[in-house]
Amino acid sequence: MKTGFFLLLPLLLAACSASNRVIIDREGVDMGQYHQDLSACRVYADEVSSGQRVAGSAVGSAVVGAAIGAIVGDSRTVAKAAGVGGVAGAARGAGSAAQEKNRVVRNCLRGRGYKVLN
Repeated sequence: MKTGFFLLLPLLLAACSASNRVIIDREGVDMGQYHQDLSACRVYADEVSSGQRVAGSAVGSAVVGAAIGAIVGDSRTVAKAAGVGGVAGAARGAGSAAQEKNRVVRNCLRGRGYKVLN
């Protein structure tokens, strides 16, 4: 279980940091105003409930992992499979939340008139 967590930890961290990278066409853009708008859009993105997604996905995947472990092994297998499932689910939930935050920021910037390139 610990090994699975350490293997998936980089994915969790990457998912969290990826949500803030936005590329815009800078031609004719007042960068001071852009940075103010970007900050405001990130505040909106913070309304995405990352914790609930991570927890919900972790719990659901742990249950599935435990069920698979019960089918193929003994109680130790159940615990290991549940742990691996929980970690994988948490990573998936974090990635999903990061993607939604990213969408919120991009949509917000488009709504404010910026040409978002990515």
